[in-house]
Amino acid sequence: QIGGRIIREGGLVAFPTETVYGVGALAQSTNAVKKIFAAKERPATNPLQVHISRLNQLRNIVSCLPAEAEKLMDRFWPGPLSIILPAARQIPAEVCGGTGTVALRMPSHPVALALIDEAGPLAATSANLSGRPSPLSADDVKADLDGRIRAVLNAGRTGSGLESTVLNLCQGSYQVLRRGGIAVEEIEEI
Repeated sequence: QIGGRIIREGGLVAFPTETVYGVGALAQSTNAVKKIFAAKERPATNPLQVHISRLNQLRNIVSCLPAEAEKLMDRFWPGPLSIILPAARQIPAEVCGGTGTVALRMPSHPVALALIDEAGPLAATSANLSGRPSPLSADDVKADLDGRIRAVLNAGRTGSGLESTVLNLCQGSYQVLRRGGIAVEEIEEI
């Protein structure tokens, strides 16, 4: 409950996912999203992901939902797959890194899902300083972001450090931009 309140107030909260710890802010708040870039010392041209907990949250995040994306979501969500689609007008340009697209993810960690249920969709990325290893524990998060974010939801060690697979569906076909928790062969089967 505290994490959700902090997010709704425009603060940053680190939370566990099945891959690594992430840091999130309210996805539709430009001011909150800018805090992620400042806390991480992340270049503004590097897009964030939007984490959701329910498919009905997609309505205000994407401008279209192709059948291929729905098939992938049915098979791999919740889980370590990020799908890039055209962004809705309501999504701040800062989340998209100026691309007009948004990477979507539904994590499977129960703490992440509970936080998103309480606060709403989160603009998020790994909870580390840019260029540093992705965090697998609350202590890893504190080592990089202590004093830069409002809270860390400590759920112990999480994930294997392998980030989500990132798949772009905006080009008329699919393109794997980052290999990760879902094998390319599994995507090709779908």
